[in-house]
Amino acid sequence: MPLGLDDVHVWRFALDLSPAETTLLGQTLAAEEIERASRFHHSVHRERFIVAHGGLRAIVSQYVNLQPSQLRFLTNPYGKPSIKNNLNGDEIRFNLSHSQNLALVAITRGRSVGVDVEHIRPDFAEERIARRFFSPQEVESLLSFPIEKRIDAFFACWTRKEAYIKAKGEGLSMPLDQFDVSLIPGEKEIKLSTRPDPAQGLHWKIYELSPGPGFVGALAVNGLEVAISCWQWTG
Repeated sequence: MPLGLDDVHVWRFALDLSPAETTLLGQTLAAEEIERASRFHHSVHRERFIVAHGGLRAIVSQYVNLQPSQLRFLTNPYGKPSIKNNLNGDEIRFNLSHSQNLALVAITRGRSVGVDVEHIRPDFAEERIARRFFSPQEVESLLSFPIEKRIDAFFACWTRKEAYIKAKGEGLSMPLDQFDVSLIPGEKEIKLSTRPDPAQGLHWKIYELSPGPGFVGALAVNGLEVAISCWQWTG
């Protein structure tokens, strides 16, 4: 599939497939992925993991001259994967996120990308959680929202921070209080402030995604001029 240097493709797909479809996707996984899937105690979580990673392989394979089962991934010290055997030399980069029965995959070329999707859980959007994972400025902003708007603001913040962290590829080694995102749902220009170097945030753009009812998503991309296309993968 053609992918220009300024393009970002975001793919959405469901994780609850038939047993036959799940088995077919499982046959494309590497031994390490199969072993990871086997660690899940509940079958629904195991099957969703298989579909998420099998779907990722099927999508990425459209951009390189490889079959899904031929893809080999490397991970950096913080666990972010990349393609080891990209025969095109296109430097295809990707990121996967899944929550409940929905997954998103972001694909770029030659730039860092991170994506996050979350199922909206009102019981999770608590002040104590925000104080643990948000910056002091973000907590202050969250508490300024009317109570009826706070859940949406919480998940806007959560997904935007997570997408940026995943794009940076530094995992939890990246201090969560050293950058702030804006919390306003539906915002077209999402602000990112970084410390101690404010200039760092100028090289990134964060976008809100609308994955579907009951879900919220965000995309973080290195570079200011990108063209985002959204796609549905159905196997």
